[in-house]
Amino acid sequence: MLLTYVDESFTARVYWIGALMVPDAAAIPLSEALDAVVADAVKTFGVPVDVELHGYDIFHGRKGWTGVPPRARIAVYKAAMAAIGAQEDVAITLRGVKREQLVKRYAYPRPAHEVVLSHVLERVDGYAASREEYALVIADEVHDQAGHRADLDRYRVSGTGGYRSRKLTRIVDTLHFAPSHASRLVQAVDLVTFLFQRLDIPGTDPRAAVINEQLWALVEPRRYHSHCWNPMANQR
Repeated sequence: MLLTYVDESFTARVYWIGALMVPDAAAIPLSEALDAVVADAVKTFGVPVDVELHGYDIFHGRKGWTGVPPRARIAVYKAAMAAIGAQEDVAITLRGVKREQLVKRYAYPRPAHEVVLSHVLERVDGYAASREEYALVIADEVHDQAGHRADLDRYRVSGTGGYRSRKLTRIVDTLHFAPSHASRLVQAVDLVTFLFQRLDIPGTDPRAAVINEQLWALVEPRRYHSHCWNPMANQR
């Protein structure tokens, strides 16, 4: 079974959703490795014991990371990404949509989250099929959870739509939603997705861009698929 953790990260330009596909046997070791990253940060930097590994908060020194120096926060992010990248059977899928082009292309566009989630689920289903596995999807809590569950039911029967439409046959049960504070692996996909969207921000300070690339390199070998859809180009 592939435990598949899903979270979003977005700017005004692009809406991204990432999926971290974790074989069941790797889930506990990865969770424990991330617990160790937090325990070290608690001991070294005095952050709260219940601090979460959130990309935005770590990068900007918010919430439990307030007052922690930038170099220290980068070191924590690096340790977490290294823990994720060290799990050889973990796979990452990232899908995005260009938001302005989505609105321009369609008179009544579907919400960006709905569009991108369908693309992510296509890829998760395909990856699971290629490994002769099934996937259980656990997402960070979002608005309209019932609607997303209904969408999954429809995708099973009628397909995901578009020219790559796929009937989802390898995703079991329903979509499960979990609060990030209760799951290190939901936090893990948050870290991955937030960092990936930062690679795509125009005008990033060159020094910050170098750091972002160095951090991403730790999980790059685990990237299975990534693509940003431009609806005006009709390439998905």
